[in-house]
Amino acid sequence: MFTPRTPRIMTARRLQRRKDRDQTGRFLAEGPQAVREALAAGAVLELFATGHALSRYGDLAAQAPEVSPVTDDALAALTETVSPQGLVAVCEQNDVPIAEALAKQPRLVAVVAEIRDPGNAGTVLRTADAAGASAVIFAGDAVDPYNGKCVRASAGSLFHVDVVRSPLSVVELLQDSGLQVLATSGTGEDDVDSLLDGGQLAAPTAWLFGSEAHGLSAELLKGADRRVRVPIYGEAESLNLAAAAAVCLYASARAQR
Repeated sequence: MFTPRTPRIMTARRLQRRKDRDQTGRFLAEGPQAVREALAAGAVLELFATGHALSRYGDLAAQAPEVSPVTDDALAALTETVSPQGLVAVCEQNDVPIAEALAKQPRLVAVVAEIRDPGNAGTVLRTADAAGASAVIFAGDAVDPYNGKCVRASAGSLFHVDVVRSPLSVVELLQDSGLQVLATSGTGEDDVDSLLDGGQLAAPTAWLFGSEAHGLSAELLKGADRRVRVPIYGEAESLNLAAAAAVCLYASARAQR
């Protein structure tokens, strides 16, 4: 059984740092849900599991190319959650080049521009997947999509959509591939409901979402086809990023269906 001092555990543990993830092209996925989706996507290189987890999730262990039994302490060293569920997979990153993602002629795309919060980014990934988006673009100086918190918040959706990392200047590329580009803004001249009622959301669409702290840059707002706000009918000042993304993406999903 591997312990926290086993070289393979020490090497895998380094993947908790972005520098090491970037250098190796690998990352960690923890818990049965993430491991199941990673296995289905063919992304798993090695599965670390406690004895209890091996007996409980034998079906997952049987699918892994390599299984390494670990002590509870070794597993705890590889996880960032308070109550780990006994499974951690070393996975291969699968970034899709933007040209390849757009060549598939997606009808719905989410762009997270310079979003730094991994929980928000992972939740947008999960929401985009649920709404039927085929690509999520991490633009500019955005959080690493393979950050542990982002992977957990995506609840497996990281393995279902094209994950793209691109420069901030994506608007023209999106427009050239036939997508209307809608930038979210609290002061937008259009609102989601009026666009839905007017039929504009039925067209292939890329939604741009900015960070909660700073929103979208002036350049992105200017380059977009429309600046769109989520209407607020009550007294709330605003919605958080993940909730706003859900409203926008589901409005498009409804119109496109």
